[in-house]
Amino acid sequence: MGGANLGGVTSLESFPVPAMSFYRDLEEDNSREWWLANKARYERDVRDPFRAVAALLADEFGEAKLFRPNRDVRFSADKSPYKTHQGLFVQVAPACGFYCEVNSAEAIAVGGFYEARSEALARVRAGMADDESGPVLEALLSELTGAGWLNSSEQLRTAPRGYTRDHPRIELLRFKTLGVEREIVAEGVDEFAAEVAQAWRSVAALIDWFAVRLRD
Repeated sequence: MGGANLGGVTSLESFPVPAMSFYRDLEEDNSREWWLANKARYERDVRDPFRAVAALLADEFGEAKLFRPNRDVRFSADKSPYKTHQGLFVQVAPACGFYCEVNSAEAIAVGGFYEARSEALARVRAGMADDESGPVLEALLSELTGAGWLNSSEQLRTAPRGYTRDHPRIELLRFKTLGVEREIVAEGVDEFAAEVAQAWRSVAALIDWFAVRLRD
């Protein structure tokens, strides 16, 4: 697989550094004109390396979705046409699975769920409230945050309907989404994919906990 030669180093060998540089420049000029002038650079430094990463992860984790670079601006006040990051997602259950992203500042691996229909979220909260499965989830989160994972979730400000504020796991029950993330620092497609795989393995039990409750 080919790549740009950056002083003797190809984009595939130096990924994700060229991708991060691409997004720093895109943040400065998020216009269609700039994008068209730099489309080949996107394909070389972002799309193609990400496709290679996805291929390396597929046997263990399944087929990944590489998100489109265009933003849906129909209902947004921000009309910038292009995303300032590239995401890669392996779905395990509806809106739940393994995610990887490169943006202008960093590369991250993420695991968890990012939304849930009301009935699915009710099943998740029932599991959180349960005296057997709730502590299991608490232990999984504690282990991950203790190992350096950042909790990047969204919470309600108060108790969800049907639960009291003095519930022993009210902090869990307030979550509307729940994900953890950590930085990926390896350079080169092979090394990057290997570090993402290691990160995803670490978060697999957390994803499984949610997946069995989010599936239809």
